[in-house]
Amino acid sequence: MTMPEKKAEPFRFKQFSIQQDRCTMKVGTDGVLLGAWAKVDGAAQILDIGTGSGLIAIMLAQRAEQAEIHAVEVDRQAAEQARENMNVSPWPGRLKVFNTSVQEYVHAASTRYELIVSNPPFFSGGTFSHNQDRNSVRHTIKLPHGDLLSAVRNLLAPNGRFSLILPYIEGLRFQELAKNYHLYCTRVTEVMPKHNKPVERLLMEFERQASAVEKSSLVIQHQNRNDWTDDYVKLAGAFYLKM
Repeated sequence: MTMPEKKAEPFRFKQFSIQQDRCTMKVGTDGVLLGAWAKVDGAAQILDIGTGSGLIAIMLAQRAEQAEIHAVEVDRQAAEQARENMNVSPWPGRLKVFNTSVQEYVHAASTRYELIVSNPPFFSGGTFSHNQDRNSVRHTIKLPHGDLLSAVRNLLAPNGRFSLILPYIEGLRFQELAKNYHLYCTRVTEVMPKHNKPVERLLMEFERQASAVEKSSLVIQHQNRNDWTDDYVKLAGAFYLKM
């Protein structure tokens, strides 16, 4: 007699949980950073491109109490899991996921969003792993950065903001590429894992009008594991269960 498989435990946050056994990319610091960092002020309509498990969209529903949040996810199983996570969150009426690519979504959508967020694929080259699903997420095969910027340009409200997170070098390249789509970086936070480590991630905000860039930095933890800095607690403390 075979025992039934035990269902994987969800990742529990203070106000919601994320089931992720059908998603290639799991809950990670990048998603939490972006969901906590993106400015939600004045955003009544929000779009999350490549939502995966739905984490960032649900975080934004917690933060932007009046906003309607749409999410796009090309992978069918991930989209289904995101929908389930949204439906059992405290905000199911304000969350909706579309199982399609953003390249297709841009042709069908009539909404213009005051805030668009994305934790996009980032390896634009290099060798491939044996896990094709992970390749699709982490390499820019299904969502080249040019396609992402083109979609954002078409879906963003006139005074809207586009926020995303990328590794340092990819982020610098993305800022240059974005200018070709008339999107300009107006806010950036350099993220370091520890004080003595180099910058690993860039949190970036883009708008249609160029202006002086608002720059800041964020260190995630002190020397000991889970010894969070005050800045990181201030940013993410409303979400993590043990923070």
